[in-house]
Amino acid sequence: MSTILRAENISKSYLTKKALTNISFQLDSGRILGLMGPNGSGKTTLLKILAGLLQPSGGQAFVCDRPIGTESKKIVSFLPDRNVMYPSMRAKDAIGFYADFFEDFDKDKAYNMLKDMKLEANETVKSMSKGMVEKLNLILTFSRNSKLYILDEPLGGVDPVARERIISTIIKTYSEDSSIIISTHLVNDVESIFDDVCFIGNGEIILQGSADELRSSRGKSIDQIYVQLFANE
Repeated sequence: MSTILRAENISKSYLTKKALTNISFQLDSGRILGLMGPNGSGKTTLLKILAGLLQPSGGQAFVCDRPIGTESKKIVSFLPDRNVMYPSMRAKDAIGFYADFFEDFDKDKAYNMLKDMKLEANETVKSMSKGMVEKLNLILTFSRNSKLYILDEPLGGVDPVARERIISTIIKTYSEDSSIIISTHLVNDVESIFDDVCFIGNGEIILQGSADELRSSRGKSIDQIYVQLFANE
């Protein structure tokens, strides 16, 4: 087991507003981390920093000992919380776009996942349902041979059947020498796949640790712990 991600005292401020304060944690290979917190807690800001899309105001992070930046982006695959494909793109156009942009993109894997997800290669993004677009973006993210996969609300707004298929895809497609961070509000739907959890509130870590150990020590599910921590938010 090796360390994939190491975050050390990550902070982020916008003028007078603090978005993150001294965020520190470590994620080892073969682990899935659930990142949870209410809206405005700083989850997306943290994920964008780890993906190299935002600069922290303080602290630092490393992916496979590479500082966040140009080099780390080569081994980090990021799924944002909104669609990034042009509406006129067909699924196969999106696959071609990613293949041109990322050296580690596996087109064969993408087309196999497209088939598994029951998506048509010639269908345009604008003609797809929200769930279909979510699945396409997940395919693009997981078709890279990355060390760290960062998923920001991958289940948002999709129906229960699509959620099950997406969760199944997450389980099947990552390898033991990589790791995944999943930010979600739908804790009950996805907590079964979490190895580790991190709860963030007001830009600070409220609680973190092994999912199984927290369930055992508190006698509650991860969803129940979430509700207990943020009941007054």
